[in-house]
Amino acid sequence: MLRALLCMCCFFLLAGCSKPQFQGADIGGGALGGEFTLSDHTGKTRSLADFKDKVVVIFFGYTHCPDVCPTTMIELKNAMQQLGSKADQVQVLFVSVDPERDTKEVLRQYVPVFDSRFLGLSGTAAQLAEVAGRYKIIYQKQMSSSGDYTVDHSAGSYLLDKNGKPRVMVSYGAGASVFVHDLTLLLNE
Repeated sequence: MLRALLCMCCFFLLAGCSKPQFQGADIGGGALGGEFTLSDHTGKTRSLADFKDKVVVIFFGYTHCPDVCPTTMIELKNAMQQLGSKADQVQVLFVSVDPERDTKEVLRQYVPVFDSRFLGLSGTAAQLAEVAGRYKIIYQKQMSSSGDYTVDHSAGSYLLDKNGKPRVMVSYGAGASVFVHDLTLLLNE
């Protein structure tokens, strides 16, 4: 009996060693994600399947965001620089939650400033609501007294493996090193 118990303990310890130790939240096996189709900032229709065999980072935001979005985009830019040549195996997708203002032209001026490989995606309000819903993203327009608005939104970034499966959620402000660590683990799978 003791021998069987020891064997089971060893099995579970070894099984635990084979699972990647992400620094972000491990969300593998969850019900998030799924295929989608949106337009990129060049006007090309893109689906998640276009990036098969790449690790994908999906960040939901908007170009008029005063803090969260540029901070995250800078972290992603720094992570790509730190990844060196491996960065070519990563696709960053900035999905707008403000289709009213984030036109193709606005996204084209904003997203590539951080990295020319990054893509800005947008669509109709209904398309964006569907995609955001698949990733449990919450966003809501907040009107100001001047008639302008901001958009409150979920601020995490999702890392998808080479098969398009969501695996990691990196919290806002985690830093470029967390992205580098977790992207490297996914690239090496």
